Amino acid sequence: MINETLITGGDGYLGKLLASTLLSNTDKNIALWVRVANADELKKKRQCLETLYRQYEDRVTLYYGDLRESQPFSEVVPEKINEIIHTAAITRFNVEPDLAALVNREGSRKAMEFARHCDQLKRFSYISTVYSSGLKEGVVNEGYVDPSNQFCNYYEKSKCEAEHLLHTEYEDLPWTIFRPATMIADNDSGQVSQYNVFHNTMRLLFYGLISIIPGHKDTPVYLTTGSYTADAIYKTSYNDVGKRHNIYNVCHNKSEAISLGELIDRVYVNFQQDPGFSKRRILKPLFTNMQAFESLASSLKGLGGAVVREALESIRPFSKQLFIAKDIRNDNLSSACPDHRAANIHTLTDNVASYLVNTRWGNMAL
Repeated sequence: MINETLITGGDGYLGKLLASTLLSNTDKNIALWVRVANADELKKKRQCLETLYRQYEDRVTLYYGDLRESQPFSEVVPEKINEIIHTAAITRFNVEPDLAALVNREGSRKAMEFARHCDQLKRFSYISTVYSSGLKEGVVNEGYVDPSNQFCNYYEKSKCEAEHLLHTEYEDLPWTIFRPATMIADNDSGQVSQYNVFHNTMRLLFYGLISIIPGHKDTPVYLTTGSYTADAIYKTSYNDVGKRHNIYNVCHNKSEAISLGELIDRVYVNFQQDPGFSKRRILKPLFTNMQAFESLASSLKGLGGAVVREALESIRPFSKQLFIAKDIRNDNLSSACPDHRAANIHTLTDNVASYLVNTRWGNMAL
């Protein structure tokens, strides 16, 4: 029987990075599980993935389903699976509460239930987020987080609830929880292929569309790259053998992180290298409280077109985190992978800012 590593969300940003990492560094066979709505969507995704992994076609199998279904993994042969990496989720911060619960929490429960039928299973990896701790201030260790905490949005809450399921209902599984920071680039070069709240915020600042931002300038901001996250998941699989339950915060620790004030300062230094930006004489934004930012965001909702509205709506549900001073620890990750170091965050910030300006955010118009 061929053993396969099942990656849910196999056509998503992290899912594809993980598949590429495992295919290029190991002899593992990869089972990619993707969500599809109909036959046409399945055909398109199959063609895309077959093209992407053409050189590994004999080691890649495609499965499909929907986490909202009662049996989303009915196509997968459990006897073939010896590892599961569950990345499938709705990751936008403005996800609706019912959808977050249905997909991120209950969908994860279905993946955990399926894992119980995989007799050869050696590892069930759940991809969470460093913000599963919610609005908790202070030290965030690589341990249990309380689902009764206050949360900034339903994405964070649903991720915490899924972690809680592993601790309380699925202790029989050999599980590992990974909590990545916000991924702002594909790799240390600063290249960006997927845009999120970080890039949306930078774009509004570059075009002078907001003059204030919420938060304290001393708040630590935890940022990372997709390749760092994928490599951490891959490398720890060889170092936590024998440990049944593991949790890793996949990010810088507080001493290595960048503060919100430093981040804005460095971004604006890079923005100033662009002649158009310099000509507009756009000032750095002022830090303000949530009430003032909400007032500004509400007044801008009807201006600037769909892109501005979408950018603001992605920023608002995360804004409260910019007031929370988290001291995130990564001792477990450092112990398991002592040579796995994150990029210098200041250099990474410079590289990302330069990439965004040079490509005009992937040439997306405002």
